Amino acid sequence: MAKSPEEAHPVKAFGWAARDQSGHLSPFNFSRRATGEDDVRFKVLYCGICHSDIHNIKNEWGTAGYPMVPGHEIVGVVTEVGCKVEKFKVGDKVGVGCLVGACHSCESCSDHLENYCSKLILTYNMPNHDGTRTYGGYSDTMVAPERYVVRIPDNLPLAAVAPLLCAGITVYSPLKYFGFTQPGTHIGIVGLGGLGHVGVKFAKAFGVKVTLISTSPSKKKEAIGHLGADSFLVSRDPEQMQAALGTMDGILDTVSAIHPLLPLLGLLKNNGKLILLGVPEKPHELPAFSLITGRKTVAGSGIGGMKETQEMLDFAAKHNVTADIEVVPMDYVNTALERLAKADVRYQFVIDIGNTLSATKP
Repeated sequence: MAKSPEEAHPVKAFGWAARDQSGHLSPFNFSRRATGEDDVRFKVLYCGICHSDIHNIKNEWGTAGYPMVPGHEIVGVVTEVGCKVEKFKVGDKVGVGCLVGACHSCESCSDHLENYCSKLILTYNMPNHDGTRTYGGYSDTMVAPERYVVRIPDNLPLAAVAPLLCAGITVYSPLKYFGFTQPGTHIGIVGLGGLGHVGVKFAKAFGVKVTLISTSPSKKKEAIGHLGADSFLVSRDPEQMQAALGTMDGILDTVSAIHPLLPLLGLLKNNGKLILLGVPEKPHELPAFSLITGRKTVAGSGIGGMKETQEMLDFAAKHNVTADIEVVPMDYVNTALERLAKADVRYQFVIDIGNTLSATKP
């Protein structure tokens, strides 16, 4: 007979969990494994709220297992390390993103692309190597193998760096892989939300021309004045879209709702690339003729491997790239999730775990 979450492991833990697909979170006692020889344990201080947390807790992707402790933008301070750990010591500032395991023997793992391993283990809502479920960062303590822990540079504020562990690497990786960091490159970024706003920041840090593409004209001042985009394009304005035809080398599409791809493909130069980063509930329609006539590419990209995630953080530290956040207490999390679903945040919520979680214990 399977042990309860509270009895499955020797180290007691406390967090907030969803019990069913209503997605409502409430206090939850569970446990984490003892620190293994390759493990890093840390006290969680902040955890970002990712849009995928909503999909997961409400079982919108059909993969939910309950009780579920969400959170994969986790930062804190090391409290214990295993005897074989070499890169970290007690007191170091560290983070864990979307991954806590993989097979380590396939081609993807050998290429430092653990995120594309067919046997990857996500930070929450997945069976771990020992058969117990993984629990995320809406909790007081975290333990993960050294390979899946990243060092947070000293000059980055912990709360504002937390979202980079998902949103940051999600935009950084395709910018690098698809060649969008070359001098003279012009890229478009669709959507000014959690992904889009850090996409603009990273792209500008690489020195390329950035056009923010949005359905909302009201976001122009924010995109150009605050985030540093070079230009702004209202996708519902036919004249603006017509004037921008064939001007972009690539586009990062961060929108998770269904929307037409054809107008975006029209913005690309010949050989241009449209990279999908959002995951709509229903499949996109793919306009083949527009791809064929300009030898254009539609591709996808999902987070990045651990080596690239550390590279992203180091780059962020060098160029002072952080997320724009609203810090909230633990007991505000359900309201924050409701607001996030309505895009009522500028631009990402981060839970102050260290200062507010313990006060919610029953």
